[in-house]
Parts: sequence; C-alpha cells; structure tokens
Amino acid sequence: MELRVLKYFLTVAQEKNITKAAEFLHITQPTLSRQLMELEEELNVKLFIRGKRNITLTNNGLFLKERAEEILELSEKTKNDFLNKGNMIKGIISIGCVEAECMNDFVNIIKIFQNKYPNVQFDLYNGYGDDIKERIDKGIVDIGVVLEPIEISKYDFIKLSQKEIWGLLVNKRNPLVEKEKISLNEFYSYPIILPKRGAVQNEILNWFSEKMINPEIIAFYNLLSNGILFVEEDLGCAVCMKGALGIKNNKNIKFIPFTPEKTTNAVIIWRKNKILSSCVSLFIDEIKNAYKA
Repeated sequence: MELRVLKYFLTVAQEKNITKAAEFLHITQPTLSRQLMELEEELNVKLFIRGKRNITLTNNGLFLKERAEEILELSEKTKNDFLNKGNMIKGIISIGCVEAECMNDFVNIIKIFQNKYPNVQFDLYNGYGDDIKERIDKGIVDIGVVLEPIEISKYDFIKLSQKEIWGLLVNKRNPLVEKEKISLNEFYSYPIILPKRGAVQNEILNWFSEKMINPEIIAFYNLLSNGILFVEEDLGCAVCMKGALGIKNNKNIKFIPFTPEKTTNAVIIWRKNKILSSCVSLFIDEIKNAYKA
C-alpha cells in the first residue's frame, strides 16, 4: 500500500466524485479508477459505493479513511523531523490539549519558547484525555496536556499543582444563576449534561451516589463547546471545569463552582523512552524549567 495511493483515496473520499478528484490530482480518470480498484483488490474489501453522480464510502472505506489520515499525518511529521535536523532549531511540535485553566500558563511557555526558537511551529489538537493518549501512542502527538484521573504509567509526565475547579454551567435565565456556589443537592432535579470521557463521568456520578442522588442526564459532551449549545438553549446544565473553552465572555451563561469544592489536576505527558526530535526535547526542557520555577 503506497502513500501516493492513500492520497488518491482520500482525495476521492473528499470530492465524492472520481472525475473531480482526478482533475484535482492532475491525473486521468482511468488511471485513478484503476488505482482505486487495485487498492480494493489489495485489501480484499469494497471501499466505495459508486452512484450515478457521487460515490460514498462503505464501512470499510470509512475505516480506511481514518487510518489513511493518521498514516499520512505521521508520514509528514516524520519527514519534517528529518528535514529539520541540523544546526538551526526548527520543526513542528504537536500538542494535544484538554480544555482547562492550566492552558493559560502553558501558552505562556509556548510564547517564551518561540521567542527563543522562532523557526519552531506548533500544531495544536483539542480533545479529551483518552483521545490525546491514543494520538501520542500512535506518534501523531508529541506532548499531551490531560486531566486526572488518567493512566500514565507508560509516559513521562509533569503533574501540575494548579487545581482545576469543577462547577455547573447554567443559562442566565435559569433560577440557579443567582447562586455564587452550588451544592449537588441544589441542582440534581434539573436536566444535566456530563463529560463523555468514561473515567471522569464515573467520578462525577460517584459524587451524586455518595449523596444518594440520581440525576436526570440528558446529554454527554466530548468538547464543552458542543455542550454549551445545550446550555444556551436552556435545555440543561453542564457539569464542567472553569477553564473550559467557550465559557469566557459568553453573556448567556454562568459558571457556578461546587461547594464543597471539587477539583482535579492537569498532567503534561509524553512517551517514555521515545527518541524525540531536537525541538520537542528542547520544549520539554522548557516545560520542566517553567514548572520547576
């Protein structure tokens, strides 16, 4: 399976039309069709459903699309790492980030580092902890900023002392908006929206079970920017952290911290015993020095 053919496949998947994809790739339609047929024969699966005007991906096609994107991203990253070796420090550092208050300090570290090494670029990926860990394991992401609870035995890490504060996100029309702090007993009767990540979700549900409370859960969110849409329509209240994106400067919603206080820690992780590019190694040293100080 050649990288060139994977690029052809992804272009067809994006254009949903072989003629348009061939034009974009500057190759003939018969050549592209033959390459796709050979790819299906090599994998022994059907990747496309060919209609009169458009083509759609089969389940196998969707699976290959996800893998092909990862393979090509890793290929490009590896090529850049080798091209950027030498006396001048340059390259791309890929960082997976959760939505948390600690990202403000982390961005300041990036700013200091980029002043020292202006030829280094940063590729930021927003996600949740397990997703970021998976991308680190695959070599797509160099460094992750994740939240506990998380299994980090196979990673080198820095545990941050700064506490991430949990609370409730409510619509400004909600009667709860008058509160400055809120207990679990005061809002469990309202529909609530929880984080999708299993470990975090279980921890939050344990808070309720300790109080013998069975809340009405109406939705789960991956990134809070989606959960905020529910809150803005007053469909429910979202359990989230204060530092999540989309809360600041949003006049339609209010964050209310829990009482008693509920907190968690952020952790910066990277693969243990992995050979890192020079710019990633230098950036990790910058992180260590910043948090040591």
